[in-house]
Amino acid sequence: MQETNVPIPNQDAEVFHPAPEIVASANVQNVDQVRREAAIDLEGYWARRAGELEWYRKWDKVLDESAKPFFKWFVGGKTNIVLNALDRHVKTWRRNKLALIWEGETGEVRTYSYHALNREVCKFANVLKSMGVAKGDRVTIYMPRIPETVIAMLATAKLGAIHSVVYGGFSVEALHGRIEDSESKVIVTADGGRMNGKTVQLKKIVDEALTRTAAPENVVVVRHLGIDVSMEQGRDFWYHELMTLPLAKNSMRCETEVMDAEDPLFILYTSGTTGKPKAILHTHGGYQVGVYSTIKDVFDLKEEDRWWCTADPGWITGHSYIVYGPLLCGATSFMYEGAPTYPYPDRWWAMIEKYGVTVFYSTPTAIRGLMRFGQAWPGRHDLSTLRLLGSVGEPINPEAWRWFHKYIGREKCPIMDTWWQTETGMFLLTPLPATPLKPGSATLPYPGIDADIFGEDGKPVKVGEEGFLVMRKPWPAMMRTIYKDPDRYVQTYWTKFPGVYFAGDSARRDKDGYFWVIGRVDDVIKVSGYRLGTAELESAFITHPAVAEAAVIGLPHEIKGTAIHAYVILKPGQDGSDALIEELRQYIGHEVGPIAKPEKITIVQSLPKTRSGKIMRRVLKARARGMDEGDLSTLEE
Repeated sequence: MQETNVPIPNQDAEVFHPAPEIVASANVQNVDQVRREAAIDLEGYWARRAGELEWYRKWDKVLDESAKPFFKWFVGGKTNIVLNALDRHVKTWRRNKLALIWEGETGEVRTYSYHALNREVCKFANVLKSMGVAKGDRVTIYMPRIPETVIAMLATAKLGAIHSVVYGGFSVEALHGRIEDSESKVIVTADGGRMNGKTVQLKKIVDEALTRTAAPENVVVVRHLGIDVSMEQGRDFWYHELMTLPLAKNSMRCETEVMDAEDPLFILYTSGTTGKPKAILHTHGGYQVGVYSTIKDVFDLKEEDRWWCTADPGWITGHSYIVYGPLLCGATSFMYEGAPTYPYPDRWWAMIEKYGVTVFYSTPTAIRGLMRFGQAWPGRHDLSTLRLLGSVGEPINPEAWRWFHKYIGREKCPIMDTWWQTETGMFLLTPLPATPLKPGSATLPYPGIDADIFGEDGKPVKVGEEGFLVMRKPWPAMMRTIYKDPDRYVQTYWTKFPGVYFAGDSARRDKDGYFWVIGRVDDVIKVSGYRLGTAELESAFITHPAVAEAAVIGLPHEIKGTAIHAYVILKPGQDGSDALIEELRQYIGHEVGPIAKPEKITIVQSLPKTRSGKIMRRVLKARARGMDEGDLSTLEE
């Protein structure tokens, strides 16, 4: 198991009980009762939740386990996530309700009612249709945090095509690999984006990525910054020009494609233990039921709420809880383009006050980063509209939890500390507003989730012991497979404990049954909540002409949670100068993305390896932290 900053569960840990008025108004008041009912009748519970949404045709079977672990949900059901995210709302009074409020880093504001958002989605769906995009085709979306990202995702789904959103912080090689693997027909991007007062030239990155792969037929470019970009004749088209053509402007309606519940909705790449990222595939039916249920229950969304998830649409948090979840609930969602400290460290708190945000969902990394500036910055603002807070991306350390609770929540807002993954699609371990809270614990499984902690022998561990986090039973929003690689899906998630989902995280459980997630047990590093595979990073290093071999580890970091440390063997004749080390840092930032830049690069003559050639990263970790390196008898060097 990996080292961690997460404390061993304290049997006498401080417990924060929700205020009576929070429990009384919660969408789910008796959580234990609902959890028991779901455990007794799993399929009945999920059928009831699915029944809260609209379907073109009701399902014949809730859960099909005949080909497990390739589970199917709501078999025979006909739907489309856009039916529930937009179509059903524009037929009611919600058509005039705000769906999205957006603020750019420079202060620009745009708003969309459900009617206006639906109109833009229909127009862009017609644009994509004119480019030959149809059911089953892939569309890569590489964008900043702007409304057009949401529009592009929904338009793709409306046509029954599959979107592949690539985080705008990823650079050339990461984008190239994802375009090539998905065989996308169209790329949607922007001239650039803003972050911390700086410009990220997205179109330039797309152009370079397309020199390394067979180019898709079309590239659609949103003019966001107004900067000069190269536009290739016959391939590249301006979004704003396409949206004013007769095919879009005069066709503000577009029929939503009727999809089977198990038809693919999107693929999203996540780092694995090999160099090639995994394309996680989610489907329309089960995904919408899981995401809708969890955001409604965990964050207790009401009609009058203003919801803000600070993630990026390029990650699963953005898919589930910026784009689809809020829209499925008919909520008003706020989106911000830039950095939390630009131009001052109170930017987030100022916007909460300005827009009356009521439910705020962010990451431990961001919270720790803002803690550094002290409580005076949030103290300048009226945050009284907040009623619930949330945490996502990694385990939150108790110190950050308490700061968040005291200075942002004013000691009245429960914190929903959620554990889930790209693969799970929805929250699996999470409190609900009525749940007593312990700082640092994701508390208990969501109703309908059967979680446990196994030892190496495949048996549940004792209270307080560390083990492997697993799920005994399937859930609707679970991934269906790895795109184009079903064998890898089985091997990665279902073979360590046959028939049981292996999450790849370690955890402990206390005497009250509360789960304390510790971190990854495989060769994946979480930096600021973002997963980066060691193999992917090491592969990028050795493409540099000066590098012969590299090993990458994650070490604890006060702000990021985990920081990347690299050990590099240079080719003969290289000097290992400070200038070369900085060049390597910048190179990794260019090839993979700025979040992948190593905190430290150490030049070495050899790496600890087994006789079979496997790099022993545990030895490097122990060495870096001045700890016992353990048994070295199996090492070749």
